[in-house]
Amino acid sequence: MLSPTALRRWSWTHKWSSLVCTVFMLLLCLTGLPLIFHHEIGHLLGTEVEAPAMPANTPRASLDKVLATAHALHPDRVVQFASHAEDDDNVWFVTLTPTPAPTDDFRSVAVDARTAQVLAQPRFDEGFMYVMFKLHVDLFAGLPGKLFLGFMGLLLLVAIVTGVVLYAPFMRKLAFGEVRRDRSTRVKWLDLHNLLGIVTLVWALVVGGTGMINTWADLLIKYWQYDQLSVLLKPYEGQPIVPVAERGPLQQALEAAQAQAPGTKLSFIAFPGTAFSSPHHNTFFLRGNEPLTSRLLKPVLVDARTAQVTAAPQLPWYLTALLVSQPLHFGDYGGMPMKILWALLDLATIVVLGSGLYLWLRKGVQAGSTNNTHPSTAATAPGRSSLPLTATARTGSPLPQTEGRT
Repeated sequence: MLSPTALRRWSWTHKWSSLVCTVFMLLLCLTGLPLIFHHEIGHLLGTEVEAPAMPANTPRASLDKVLATAHALHPDRVVQFASHAEDDDNVWFVTLTPTPAPTDDFRSVAVDARTAQVLAQPRFDEGFMYVMFKLHVDLFAGLPGKLFLGFMGLLLLVAIVTGVVLYAPFMRKLAFGEVRRDRSTRVKWLDLHNLLGIVTLVWALVVGGTGMINTWADLLIKYWQYDQLSVLLKPYEGQPIVPVAERGPLQQALEAAQAQAPGTKLSFIAFPGTAFSSPHHNTFFLRGNEPLTSRLLKPVLVDARTAQVTAAPQLPWYLTALLVSQPLHFGDYGGMPMKILWALLDLATIVVLGSGLYLWLRKGVQAGSTNNTHPSTAATAPGRSSLPLTATARTGSPLPQTEGRT
């Protein structure tokens, strides 16, 4: 049982953590909803690139030829990454940028892995889904935007935990999940808000927590490079980025990397000087074949000059946690049934957030009305709850229990 002082402290923490993050959580819920179905929306809009049907035993073109085909379309740029489509390894997506350094100025070329013919030049930096993605990830503000949303995610988790603590005294005189339909509109919305908040509690914790972790991705990768890759790269210390003209055969490097980890598939390749590699290596990120292991990556560093494997380090626990959290955040583990469940919970969370704002605004209106009411009638003003005062009834917090996703 909380003492009055403890109740006030929990209520204050819950109120202000909720108030600060609510609008941003609403934005993330609304932008996250289409991102759950980004593949399906891409197929509907015709933006998904698919390789033409060919016999299963059709030989594959050399990786060197594939990259040469893509580079010929943008000779003033350098190849930064090459990757396979998630569900079709017959398509190479080649990313070209002005320099190897991280940048938003990139061009993508989709190349058939069997014929080395250009299939399309999709634009991933424009259109509706791009806007939704950027708003959801960093508010078009880069790393500062990501860290800001991560802080909003932390406030969300605080609001959820404090809301759970305050839920017990609030429901002391009510049946679990009861909605008092015979009371005022505000009281009905309050009960519905609390009910949906408890229903979405675990999901909100999972999605909020994984979303917060995802905002740290850039920092975690930088730390990994500083903490572990720097040790592996001691023999190359002081050497410049390997010039393209001095690099060995990429197909040979690919085969060497795959031989290092049998039973895996290629996810993507980071070339020398890029954010996911070193100035001296082609780094091949390989993934497993099972639902879980397909989300876990194993890096293999191959010397860009000799095409010989330098190292195949295990990813540290913090990068493993990052890789596991990313698909869990969008419900990508269980196919369409899980995506539909994620979408329904997202919609329920939007109702929780919207009703929370409504309750807070109504609380302000009622407070203003009460100030103009004679003291003898203030206790029975319309919409007042007769329940013992709790975080919700006393403060009108927009998120008395739980809310959405990051």
